[in-house]
Amino acid sequence: MSTLYIRLPSKAAADSALHWLALACPFALVSHGSAIERQGTAPLSDLSDTIAKSQRVVLLLAASDVTLLRLQVPPLSSARLKAALPNLVEDQLITDPADCVVVAGGLSGGLRTVAVVQRAWLDILAKTLIAFGARHIAAFPAQLCLPYKSDQPGSVTAAINDRNDGDQNADIDMTLRLSEQDGIGLAIMPVLSQAEGPEQNESAASVAIRTLCAVIPEAPITLYVPQSAVRAYQEAVNDTSALNKRINVFADNWSRWIAGANGTALDLIAGLGAGTGPKLDWRPWRWPLALAAAVLVINAAALNIDWWRMKGETNSLRAAMIQIYKSAYPKESVVIDPIAQMQQKIAAAKRDSGLAAPDDFTAITAAFGEAWSSAVVAAGKTTAIAALEYHEHSLFVRLKPGGEAPTQQMKAALAKHDLALDLAPEQSGAVVWQIRGAK
Repeated sequence: MSTLYIRLPSKAAADSALHWLALACPFALVSHGSAIERQGTAPLSDLSDTIAKSQRVVLLLAASDVTLLRLQVPPLSSARLKAALPNLVEDQLITDPADCVVVAGGLSGGLRTVAVVQRAWLDILAKTLIAFGARHIAAFPAQLCLPYKSDQPGSVTAAINDRNDGDQNADIDMTLRLSEQDGIGLAIMPVLSQAEGPEQNESAASVAIRTLCAVIPEAPITLYVPQSAVRAYQEAVNDTSALNKRINVFADNWSRWIAGANGTALDLIAGLGAGTGPKLDWRPWRWPLALAAAVLVINAAALNIDWWRMKGETNSLRAAMIQIYKSAYPKESVVIDPIAQMQQKIAAAKRDSGLAAPDDFTAITAAFGEAWSSAVVAAGKTTAIAALEYHEHSLFVRLKPGGEAPTQQMKAALAKHDLALDLAPEQSGAVVWQIRGAK
């Protein structure tokens, strides 16, 4: 499974740009768990092919665009909590909660972490990625993706995303993680001198360090900056000896952000509804589905052709049988079932000529007598017969109770005479046989 991680610019930077899709975004393409296949910085529009090919796209929203709140929330079901969240955060927002996406995280220390982001901005991001071909989108607050040192309470982790593309006013996104469940972000747009080269980077670094110290005046800070800016930020920290002891500068890398994103369950995309949820990618299945559809069509056509052929044969056979029946019995005007009617005519002709049918009383009784004698001998027992009844072309034999009926021996003996024996309902505890023609 391939996952594309993208660190997005702040909404402030997007609003100030002519085309926000042209803003540079750090990205990393991860496959097979945590192996980074490709990473770099590119405009979001240039990543459209990669987005379409990735099975999952994870957005790290700028910390300045996401507000984290810590609230005491009554125990509610998921559906009721989602409905109640806008009212719970209304007093802490300066905008209408209806214009925001509000998503609740897990409980920690009796409080629940709630993330708030502008709905219009998140909706634009989601629709843009869907237009690029994204199938499964997730969005996490960048401040919760920074590593937090639980063994050093009170320490702060910060990250700098410098968007200096040669402009004199370099945009800087600063991300701060203040605690395990809290973090903020700042979008800094310093006005720099006309100098180019290292001096410009040093000025940007100085502004960022000065802002960082204003926000975090005393706590120890672990600062992650782009690899190319490590020297400039280290020199800005070294300008003040007190800062050198309090701020540690390290080169940023994607491994930290990926681990943090995988450990964060506060997905803001879930607040937009089902429209941006996981979607099945049908593209790999188009040829198998087309082949399956073709097979179904061929099989359906073959079945219909075979059915029409067999129906034609049936009609031909029926017409031939009716013709044979009418030629033998020209006076018969109504022919419904030529086979059954022919059997009736043959049976009637046999009776008229003195031949007994296999299920006539005389024939079936004679066959029963012969079979009874052989069955009693085979069973070695004598069972008395209470009564014989003949109706509906069947002979009903009721045995006297108390004896053991040789049913199996009788079935074998009657089969030689093309007769079948079935057990009829008992009468007063006595076994009753029904003997009739086997055909």
